[in-house]
Amino acid sequence: MSPNQPPLSGKTTRVTIDSISIGANAPVVVQSMTNTDTADIDATVQQVAELARAGSELVRITVNSAEAAAAVPHIREKLELQNCSVPLIGDFHFNGHKLLQDYPDCAQALAKYRINPGNVGKGKRRDEQFASMIERACEYDKAVRIGVNWGSMDQQLMARLMDENRQCEKPKEPAEIMLEAMITSAIESAQQAENIGLAHNKIILSCKMSGVQDLIKVYQTLAARCDYALHLGLTEAGMGARGIVASTAALSILLQQGIGDTIRISLTPEPGGDRTQEVLVAQEILQALELRAFTPAVVSCPGCGRTSSSYFQQLAQDIQSYLREQMPQWRTRFTGVENMSVAVMGCVVNGPGESKHANIGISLPGTGEKPVAPVYVDGIKTVTLKGDHIAKEFQSIVEDYVNKKYA
Repeated sequence: MSPNQPPLSGKTTRVTIDSISIGANAPVVVQSMTNTDTADIDATVQQVAELARAGSELVRITVNSAEAAAAVPHIREKLELQNCSVPLIGDFHFNGHKLLQDYPDCAQALAKYRINPGNVGKGKRRDEQFASMIERACEYDKAVRIGVNWGSMDQQLMARLMDENRQCEKPKEPAEIMLEAMITSAIESAQQAENIGLAHNKIILSCKMSGVQDLIKVYQTLAARCDYALHLGLTEAGMGARGIVASTAALSILLQQGIGDTIRISLTPEPGGDRTQEVLVAQEILQALELRAFTPAVVSCPGCGRTSSSYFQQLAQDIQSYLREQMPQWRTRFTGVENMSVAVMGCVVNGPGESKHANIGISLPGTGEKPVAPVYVDGIKTVTLKGDHIAKEFQSIVEDYVNKKYA
């Protein structure tokens, strides 16, 4: 079976958020989240716009105070003035029922609400406060993500399942009960939301954990038990390589099985680092699995003793950066350009072969080899570049190819 035709494709219910379709056979949607103080309108607008330009199709913002809730409609307005229509998701914990009630403009400006069943309240207050948030979603015709997180579980539900487990003839391990509690919390909360009046096709579920194997097990079970659209993400994935590898490992397995309708890569950014990295990683995962294409792929070799590494590495980096920078404009002008492949190879051993497989490829000379670089376009050698301006000339060839091939 082809990777872009996963076995469970089309199983989940379709949810529409503004003009974006989620679930059923719709493409997997990339999501991200700001880390600004939402009450700081200008900073939040800037980061939302940056995430949207990077390719985030939904952006979540924290709504945790009266000041944040009051800022939301102004954030929406300023984004629209920048022609940025990315849907905003309000992330609510503890006081969401009050904020949605007291700030109707905030409730209206958001495209979706994220509710954590473990942070809504306790006992009778939990049911009342949960119902209040769902009623606001019904009133304003908004979608809701019921997002369970193992760091903030519904303790009453956990205690109930533990009590039931102790009475079993063969009790399960506590870890198994915790996984079951995650799934039960999500599904029971969704059913409760429907009983209040929220439509089935307005609900998205998530059960986020920080362990790869736990996440895979939870989502496989969740997908087997319900047909709600599912949001995937490894919570607190970590920083740098660790976070990228862990998220890729977990999400790739699930996506290959057809599980998951939206994804977020929850990376801890480096101090002062670019928040958009989580968007790029999400796109790369989907593109590597051939589920979606976002930007032309650059194929480049790792380098070895035969390569003048600094030169071909710089060229590969420059070309990749150039392609990403051009994509916001190209996407509106050139149909299918995101499927283009470019090869930048460091020597003549595998270089010509890889270059012929790509739409455009260049095979640079290795260390001590003749300083000529043949260029291949759609498998045919078209020119041999020489001298000090190979990089600039190759970029011009790429530009010319895009204008001719995809216009």
